[in-house]
Amino acid sequence: MATLAEARTLQNYVAGRWVDAEASDALDDRDPATGELAARIPLSGASDVDAAVRAARAAQPAWREVPPPERARAVLAFRDALVRNRQELAALVTADMGKTLADADGEVGRGIESVEAAAAIPHLLKGETLEGAARGLDVEMVRQPVGVVAAITPFNFPAMIPLWFLPYAVACGNAFLLKPSERDPRPSARICELIDEEEIFPPGVVNLVHGGREAVEAILEHDEVDAISFVGQASTARLIATRSAETGKRVQALGGAKNSMIVAEDADLERAVPAIMGSAFGAAGQRCLAGSVCVIAGDEQRQTEVRRALRDAAEALTTGPGGDPDTDVCPMVAPEARERAEAMVAAAESDGAEIVLDGRIGGGDAGAMLAPTLVEVSDPESDLAREEIFGPVLALVSAPDLAAAIDFANGSRYGNAGSIFTTSGAAARAYRWGIEAGMLGVNIGVPAPVAWFPFSGWKDSIDGDLHANGPDAVDFYTRKKVVTTRW
Repeated sequence: MATLAEARTLQNYVAGRWVDAEASDALDDRDPATGELAARIPLSGASDVDAAVRAARAAQPAWREVPPPERARAVLAFRDALVRNRQELAALVTADMGKTLADADGEVGRGIESVEAAAAIPHLLKGETLEGAARGLDVEMVRQPVGVVAAITPFNFPAMIPLWFLPYAVACGNAFLLKPSERDPRPSARICELIDEEEIFPPGVVNLVHGGREAVEAILEHDEVDAISFVGQASTARLIATRSAETGKRVQALGGAKNSMIVAEDADLERAVPAIMGSAFGAAGQRCLAGSVCVIAGDEQRQTEVRRALRDAAEALTTGPGGDPDTDVCPMVAPEARERAEAMVAAAESDGAEIVLDGRIGGGDAGAMLAPTLVEVSDPESDLAREEIFGPVLALVSAPDLAAAIDFANGSRYGNAGSIFTTSGAAARAYRWGIEAGMLGVNIGVPAPVAWFPFSGWKDSIDGDLHANGPDAVDFYTRKKVVTTRW
């Protein structure tokens, strides 16, 4: 185990150089499975952010002049570097965030898909024309880069979510500043190392600043930052959106989720239950697409059948270190995350909820382990049923029929995602038509859109009009200019 003196302190990446943060304060970056100290994370301040923003501002005009096909080739070179280093990046995600190797590899693969989608930028940037809008008058719409854009990314996808933003932003001709989560920033640092080692983008086009709240405040206040992309909890997303609006910044702020999975009366449990297990307990429930509520439709006999099947399947899952190939449920990101989840379970239990499966196992070596936990809530409007837990805890809610199940799901203030398990096309269509969420699964537990489509949450799951990925990303990272011409 590394000592405090032996652990390296991560550096910021500014103007094509690795530099020490001016800030003296730092956080410990520990393996969530073992507690081993891996690195020290500098808590960069306003001066560190200012240096990165100024480097981006200086580099952006020349980068904008690079023709879109050449920018696309740089993005493809970036893609190739990620593919060559995919296993290393996945292992780093496991070591830093905790998720299983298979899950981490899938995360890196999804990030690479975003890079591939952004490589189509010569096509995606095309504008529109209307010849002869009036006599002798033509109108054309073109897209131009916003300028300097910053991304503030969360702990739960330390490789994928930076790759939602970086490739689209630079492909559109912007310069980019990444502020990764201070809980697990090493995958982001490695991504920037690949950019640096292979000289993929000119110095200053991509910059990295480590830090916490002070760094975020500095990004929000800096008058040279034109747009901010954010993913995190709902309250912080609202704050980011509000502060960005106050300082005239464009913003896309993706917030929290409380996704319901509906088990219809005709669902095939042999297919539904494994999908529910993967959704609720994969990555220890620390996904914004995790299904954290299971709404069981049907009579009492059906309720009992589904509860028993879910309990048996969850009890068979193995909880352990993400690096162990036999692990199904990895540790949570930190002990305090596990403590918060357990506190919500305890509060529900004291209010009369039934613990169908108790996964409280003492936290493990690093204090971050929580095994799969199933709770049948006594109050469908309780915090456990309505508020984000972000842990391997599945709330069970009863509904007499599909209509009541949809009504319950729509009662959430969130609208990120949802799933239905059914063998009926009519039930699937009624769900698709009536549910108030942006990403839906039919017989799929994790309805993650491929990178060519937007990550399209609704309600309190998004602040801003444009989502990450797909055509929304191009709209967000460009400004439209309309030219009316008469000769």
